[in-house]
Amino acid sequence: MPLPEWIEIVPPAAVPEVEIPVPGSKSLTNRALVLAALTAGETELRGALWSEDTEIMVACLQELGFLITVAPDPGEPANRTITVYGQGGRVPRGGTPARPLELFVGNAGTAARFLAALVCLGSGAYRLHGTPRMHQRPQAALFAALRELGYRIESPNDRLPAVIHGAGPRPGRCRVSVAESSQFASALLLAGRVGGWEITVSGDNAAEQPYVEMTRQLVRAFPGAGGRWTIEPDASSGSYFWAADWLLGGQGRIRVARWPRSDWQVDARFPRYLPLPETVSRARDLGDSILTAMVLAPFAARPVRFTDLGRLRLQECERVAAMRAGLTRCGARVEEVGDTLTIYPAAGPLHGAAIETHGDHRIAMCFAILGLKVPGVRLQNPACVRKTFPNFFQKLAAPPPAGLGVEVRDAGSGRRLDPEVLRAD
Repeated sequence: MPLPEWIEIVPPAAVPEVEIPVPGSKSLTNRALVLAALTAGETELRGALWSEDTEIMVACLQELGFLITVAPDPGEPANRTITVYGQGGRVPRGGTPARPLELFVGNAGTAARFLAALVCLGSGAYRLHGTPRMHQRPQAALFAALRELGYRIESPNDRLPAVIHGAGPRPGRCRVSVAESSQFASALLLAGRVGGWEITVSGDNAAEQPYVEMTRQLVRAFPGAGGRWTIEPDASSGSYFWAADWLLGGQGRIRVARWPRSDWQVDARFPRYLPLPETVSRARDLGDSILTAMVLAPFAARPVRFTDLGRLRLQECERVAAMRAGLTRCGARVEEVGDTLTIYPAAGPLHGAAIETHGDHRIAMCFAILGLKVPGVRLQNPACVRKTFPNFFQKLAAPPPAGLGVEVRDAGSGRRLDPEVLRAD
């Protein structure tokens, strides 16, 4: 049974004492899938996220001709154990120039960018295409680097859809800018060892560097001849539950299980930013979880400035505008100047509102957390959380200790929704 078009979050009367597990990291899962496909052997990925973006990556790799099996994960319903049978750096042949092999990447930026580099190592023609929003998102810096390496890419506007002509490994040097996205550099780094590429990363974009460093560390540590690899839980997904605890005054009653101990995920820093400081930077402090921090800001003791937000305008939706609009509709005072949002302490109680998610999973989850404090928050298209956290609303609604026991309603009928129907499939 699909989720309703609109749901309403009802603030809980009490804060339970729970430890919530969250699914695996999307960023690490999709990187590991590419590396596993390029190994010479069988690689078992444990704790791998199973959501829209990772399903797209698996489907594309299978369409390319890689053998991949998927099994349940007994510890987390949104995870899987994924076994990839690598072909020793070989990428199966694509189609012909007249009939390229079609790869649909949805609105998954990691799939769009990582696969563009991967198929260069194959032979034949591959056509990458996705949703209308994915066709608006940048690709030019990656395409320029691949052309510098000698690969032929047909795209009239340097975006998707694009036809990429594989030519196998071509040792060489290239330069790639991360001014618009770290995923361009990550795509090249993931395929570069097999391709024989020497990659220089340019672009003074501190907000993107942690994701490039994540890729470098994973490439160094990943088993090159097959084996077993465990994906750590997603820190940005965990940020919602740390935020829920702070917002509800739980003082540690809501915790996140198996919080990442490595420094690979920038959002593992999130608990250090509670309570919020006067300034939070997308470049220096937090990654995607800066959006989670924004819904806490109306309850801070002083105005909070969120800076260096330009990258957020180029993702699943124009996130700066979406956050400003949603918070303003709930009665918060928000000022936007350039790529900075300043959010002021609420002068009085915030009120509920209808929140347009723009099909963006993070907008939906952030405002769901706000709804734990503010009555009447209604979310349009809640199923968009399927992109990275398909059982997010189940974890809100499930009774303790599996969840927070929050009432989630069908906003149209007012009917309380059972946790079983709240999975975004």
